[in-house]
Amino acid sequence: MKLDALTTEMVPLAGVLTAVAFRRSSRAAKISLRIDPGFDGILITLPIRVSRRAGLSLLSQHEQWAADKLAALPRPLRFAAGVAVPVGGVAHVIEPVPAGRGGAWIEPGRILVTGGEEFLARRVADCLKRLARQRLTAIAAEKAVEAGAKIHAVRIKDTRTRWGSCAPDGTLAFCWRLICAPDFVQDYVVAHEVAHLRHMNHGRHFWALTERLTPHRETASAWLTGNGLELLRLG
Repeated sequence: MKLDALTTEMVPLAGVLTAVAFRRSSRAAKISLRIDPGFDGILITLPIRVSRRAGLSLLSQHEQWAADKLAALPRPLRFAAGVAVPVGGVAHVIEPVPAGRGGAWIEPGRILVTGGEEFLARRVADCLKRLARQRLTAIAAEKAVEAGAKIHAVRIKDTRTRWGSCAPDGTLAFCWRLICAPDFVQDYVVAHEVAHLRHMNHGRHFWALTERLTPHRETASAWLTGNGLELLRLG
């Protein structure tokens, strides 16, 4: 989600000025509040004909909840020299190579980044996105064969609300930060979305297929519950 596409303002929340972003949605039936880990603020989704004031009113009713949720967010992990970034759940230290060429690439235990400091964060993110596309596409292709399903396309996105999705036309989409999670978590998320190619619901047939495609449903779900927010704070 690009915040510059939203209306944003600073609002006092439990005595602290807090970023609040407003988004209008034709699909929203009511006002919703969500903590957005991407910018340390609150996202208020408004139905088309509902006023911004109504959104702020709902926020004021849940002011302490929102403040507590924001306070509980893990610290953001920005890409910078010397920072350890998980890749497949394994820490890799960012090492600048100012005189080198080739952008950024991954070696055991480290991410090498060429060029000036001003390019470092973007090049690390681009490197992780490329790796996510390669690995998640390969996993999805293998599982689609096993499921007897056809993938239209695989997209890698910068999402902070879901790890993966499956569109009715057979397009799978994954959050690029999933590449930072352990392999068994990647395996489960991809299996979950591939299963949706056959069953666009969460009924018993869907779960039976998911569990046929991966043995990691419970452990991966537990891992994401405990660690997912930290991944969403990367970059």
